[in-house]
Amino acid sequence: MDCGICLKPGQFDVVSRPRPTEAPEGWVLVDIAAIGICGTDYHIFEGKHPYLDYPRVIGHELSGHVASGPDSGRLVVVNPYLSCGTCRACRRGKPNCCASIAVLGVHRDGGMCARIVVPVGNLYPADGLSVRQAAMVEFLAIGAHAVARSGVGKGDLALVTGAGPIGLGTALFARLAGAEVHLMDLSDERLALARRLCGFDRLHRPGDDILAGDLAEGFDAVFDATGSARAIEAGFPLLAHGGTTVLVSVVKGDIGFSDAEFHKREARIVGSRNALRSDFDRVIAAIREGLIPTDALVSDVVPLADLPARFPALVHDRNDIVKILVTP
Repeated sequence: MDCGICLKPGQFDVVSRPRPTEAPEGWVLVDIAAIGICGTDYHIFEGKHPYLDYPRVIGHELSGHVASGPDSGRLVVVNPYLSCGTCRACRRGKPNCCASIAVLGVHRDGGMCARIVVPVGNLYPADGLSVRQAAMVEFLAIGAHAVARSGVGKGDLALVTGAGPIGLGTALFARLAGAEVHLMDLSDERLALARRLCGFDRLHRPGDDILAGDLAEGFDAVFDATGSARAIEAGFPLLAHGGTTVLVSVVKGDIGFSDAEFHKREARIVGSRNALRSDFDRVIAAIREGLIPTDALVSDVVPLADLPARFPALVHDRNDIVKILVTP
């Protein structure tokens, strides 16, 4: 079968590998239907991912049909986070931050291929969704989890910094939670997409003097989806007293803040990693109910055979796209 493999930084190709025909006990064969390209995949191509060994079959935003067992033929979403089930986090119901987590397409080969083998517990029924919608559940679940971690609700003021796919997903679920949502980004193109595709109209650029009028006291929640330490630090002064900063993105460096200002606000800094089954379920239900504009979020659908030629341009033009889906 054909597999999309990043052989080394800057080199992506389609390589033939044997097609799996058997699954060990507790695992199941899944025929992949669609794969979303994530910022992680772009970072792998660029050689910027800190936890990856090459070559690697990429792809962790996956939908497919069960190919073995009693649910054969059923459309499912694949949860790509393989947890150990025994560490303290797993025992406390937090497999998303398992101490020994292995993410498909990062720590082990992913799903940009015709068929994979995954634990049966990592498959969630996607009845009522299309294969394209099901492939978008994972990235939207990242945002849904961040919103759940924040505790924002009706009447709260929320600022999402970074209007890429993860930021948009976070903004969509903050809006569904009842918050007044504002978006901030360096890119006018991304802000324009957020307005046109998702109807967000409270848009800001970094450096704008936004703490005025109804926003004079700051935001109840600031979500960072930029991956920039500088942007995270710039967000702390925008936080209202009693507010919460949610770190959705990950940065390699250190983050600094004023301890006096932090205590004066009785602020919280919350990390948000991956997603839980409840977040996947929330996203699936929202899509099924027509609350997420999934069609608008799909920028293009690319056959796997065409991806090697197109990958460099996709990496370069990320400001103009939201979600690229690949068909094996």
